[in-house]
Amino acid sequence: MLDLLSRDPTAFVITALALILSLTVHEFAHALTADRLGDPTPRAFGRVTLNPAKHLDPFGALLLLFAGFGFAKPVPVSGSRVGRWGMVGVAAAGPLSNVLIAALCALIMKLLPIEALLAFDGAGNPLALKTLGTVLFTVLSINIVLAVFNLIPIPLLDGSRIVGGLVPSLGRSLAQFEAQPFSFLLVMGVILLGREPIGRLLGSVQEWVLRLIF
Repeated sequence: MLDLLSRDPTAFVITALALILSLTVHEFAHALTADRLGDPTPRAFGRVTLNPAKHLDPFGALLLLFAGFGFAKPVPVSGSRVGRWGMVGVAAAGPLSNVLIAALCALIMKLLPIEALLAFDGAGNPLALKTLGTVLFTVLSINIVLAVFNLIPIPLLDGSRIVGGLVPSLGRSLAQFEAQPFSFLLVMGVILLGREPIGRLLGSVQEWVLRLIF
C-alpha cells in the first residue's frame, strides 16, 4: 500500500511521477504481450503505447491518493485469440515488468558508491537519502508494491488470472464473478479489510530487497 498524502511536496512529486511510470509500463506490458500473441484488441484500443494518458484511470488515481491503493485501466484482451496459456502470459507480463524495473533500480543502487545515494553526518552515520537515492528508492519501492500486490490471487488482480489459467475450472468461476456488476466493489472491500496484512506482506518483501542492496 502507498501513503502519498503524508509526504513532503518534493517526495510527493517524485512518487507521483514514479507511479505514473510504473503503472504505464505495467499496462503496456499486458498490451504488448497480447499484441505479440496475435490479439489485435489492445492495439485497437490504443493500448500498445507508453503514453500514460492511455493507461491511467482518473478514479483509480484519486483512490490511490486517498485510500493508499488504486488501479489503471484494464487492458482489453480476447481470451479466444491468445488462448489459455496466452492469458497466463498476458497476466504475468504486468508484474514481471515491475520486477524488472525494481531489479534495474536495485542493480543501479548496488553498483553506485554509497555516497551517491546517502548523506552522512560528521561521524559517518547515514542521515538521509540524497535526491538520486530517493528517486531510485521510490521507483524500486513502488514497483515492488505493484508486482507483489498484483500477484495476490484475488479476482480482478493479475494473480487470479494466472491461477485461473493454470486451473481452468477456477478460471471460469473467476471470470463469471468478475462479470458481475458488484464484483469491483466487493473486491475493493476485501482489499480494504485486508489492508493491514497486505501491507505487512509488501513491507516484508521491500525490507528483504533493501537488505540485499545495503
